[in-house]
Amino acid sequence: MTTETADASARRPDPRRARTRNALIGAARRLLADGRPAVSVQEITDEAGVGFGSFYNHFDTKEELFAEAVASVLDDWGDLRDQVVRGIDDPAEVFAVSFRMVGRLQRHLPELVRVILHQGMSVLLTDRGLRPRALADLRRGIDAGRFTVPDVEMALMMSGGALLGLIQLLDADPDRDDARASDDYARHVLLQLGVEREDADRIVALPLPTITLPV
Repeated sequence: MTTETADASARRPDPRRARTRNALIGAARRLLADGRPAVSVQEITDEAGVGFGSFYNHFDTKEELFAEAVASVLDDWGDLRDQVVRGIDDPAEVFAVSFRMVGRLQRHLPELVRVILHQGMSVLLTDRGLRPRALADLRRGIDAGRFTVPDVEMALMMSGGALLGLIQLLDADPDRDDARASDDYARHVLLQLGVEREDADRIVALPLPTITLPV
């Protein structure tokens, strides 16, 4: 084997290593969704179906794994949001469509939702997933005069808190109409952001796009 071939082989991703890492992250996501972060490394590897020793080939601590699990959930939410708002120009419509779809997804992606719920308001402070996108949307809305809230961080915490409240409500009440609740929440948040009532009613009545859910 030449030196060039050996270097190429070393750089090539190892699918077995990737599968193990993904299994550990998936296990951590399930444990977080169940509200069980206080588990041992052995319990994590048992849940992942991998050997105990393999854990430390990927993560130094449980805390590092759980942080990556939360970040991966936020990345998934961010990717879904990007699908939802593609092609929409009005920042108020972008915001409302994203908000309405997240509420509806609670019924279809309960694991992802519960990970976020167990993290609480701290998910609005991380720079992965929804926060950077929401900040950009809200800033565009303020700059365009669509929103009257003077501070983008205030707007984020106000709307993000309402979103967490919505998905908590839907998680606690499985019989509640998720579409109606999501639209009602979106309407009231638009009003808080400074959108006129007639315009807010129009925006939340717009049809929603079809998206591909992660497996």
